Amino acid sequence: MGAANTGDTAWMLTSAALVLLMTPGLAFFYGGMTRSKSVLNMMMMSMSALGLIGVLWVLYGYSMAFGNDVGLGLLGNPFEHLGLSGLFGGQYLEGDAGEAVSIPLVNTIPATVFAAFQAMFAIITVALISGAAADRLRFGPWLVFAGLWATIVYFPVAHWVFSFDGVTAETGGWIANQLAAVDFAGGTAVHINSGAAALALCLVLGKRRGWPREPMRPHNLTLVMLGSGLLWFGWFGFNAGSAVASDGVAGLTFVNTLVATSAGMLGWLLTERIRDGKPTSLGAASGVVAGLVAITPSCSSVSPIGAIAVGAIAGILCALAVGLKFRLGFDDSLDVVGVHLVGGLIGTLLVGFFATEAAPAGVAGLFYGGGFDQLWRQAVGAFAVMIYSFVLSLIIAFIVKAIFGLRSTEENEVAGLDESEHAETAYDFSTLRVGGGLGTQRPIVTGSTDREPQVTATTTKEG
Repeated sequence: MGAANTGDTAWMLTSAALVLLMTPGLAFFYGGMTRSKSVLNMMMMSMSALGLIGVLWVLYGYSMAFGNDVGLGLLGNPFEHLGLSGLFGGQYLEGDAGEAVSIPLVNTIPATVFAAFQAMFAIITVALISGAAADRLRFGPWLVFAGLWATIVYFPVAHWVFSFDGVTAETGGWIANQLAAVDFAGGTAVHINSGAAALALCLVLGKRRGWPREPMRPHNLTLVMLGSGLLWFGWFGFNAGSAVASDGVAGLTFVNTLVATSAGMLGWLLTERIRDGKPTSLGAASGVVAGLVAITPSCSSVSPIGAIAVGAIAGILCALAVGLKFRLGFDDSLDVVGVHLVGGLIGTLLVGFFATEAAPAGVAGLFYGGGFDQLWRQAVGAFAVMIYSFVLSLIIAFIVKAIFGLRSTEENEVAGLDESEHAETAYDFSTLRVGGGLGTQRPIVTGSTDREPQVTATTTKEG
């Protein structure tokens, strides 16, 4: 066993922290896009993934994803690393006889560091799903769905895509090894996977009351912009950290992540300008995420020019795809399907077109003389994950609905899930003041926070 590299370890610890930041960033992004009466519920669904999936990952999730394969490349041994056993044996100190004591490594970093980094992927993937269920999904059933989905869907798919033979285990997953599809940081395992699950969940939940007749605009675009900025910042750890080293691969993926995201934002804004007459801040934030999603699988296989093309194509096509829910009649509240499922498919399939052997992945796409060989591999991997996730997510959602119920009552949905699910409100207007000084009248406010305050009486401030 080789020695741990302190530079690589430091970078991977930093990358893990960056990816963790993406989940609060997603909470801001999703929270700002919902209506004010349910913003805390929306943010809680993202933040609760930190608690739930963090525990499940240590208990058995890592083992299911990165344990030795139990057959056909479909699942890691769930008992091999229960509680991360076997990953932290030994110390950096010398042994009793004076010899150096080794620790389990993944490449050149401690296995516990790799497990921590991959835990953040599991957390953000589950959190992504919740955006399709905004304004109507009860919090308790969400946690049940999230735990079951992570166990039955995400952990096995992570094994398929991220577990390479001889790296974390002797035998890994079928997409990474037998199929040899390129998915550097999770276009399939994260984005196609969560996007397909989001579609299944919103179909089982049904439409929000009043959708699409009533306008349901984002209540706080400032939060949306803040969230997109935090996602962009954290995504450098997401993509460049997937190099599992502080090296040239991390450098190229960092640059590709930057330029593809920039092109994604520009592509979305251009589409809005041509279609709607004005570019919007919501469009800019959405274009950022679309570019990030698309470059995730391809950042190690394309050149910076190819990354710009991938980002621009994703920005344009995702801007068009978010309108499909109105034509097809499914209420994907915050466009998880239009951005993550479609963007993940775009990024994964475009590897088959724009991949160049000059990039670290070392494969050639159709535009670089590679023919259709890599393209069919990408297509099989992408659609296998999509179908598996959609079907299993439907089954899980129907089971949770039958046992616990998924959807809030009409009364609670109208009033807002913040009060009904959490007994809180995001914006407290009860201390509203008008003017100042002695004799100023102070309105007494009633009603929930999503409506205009109703003045029922006035009192005189005596000072």
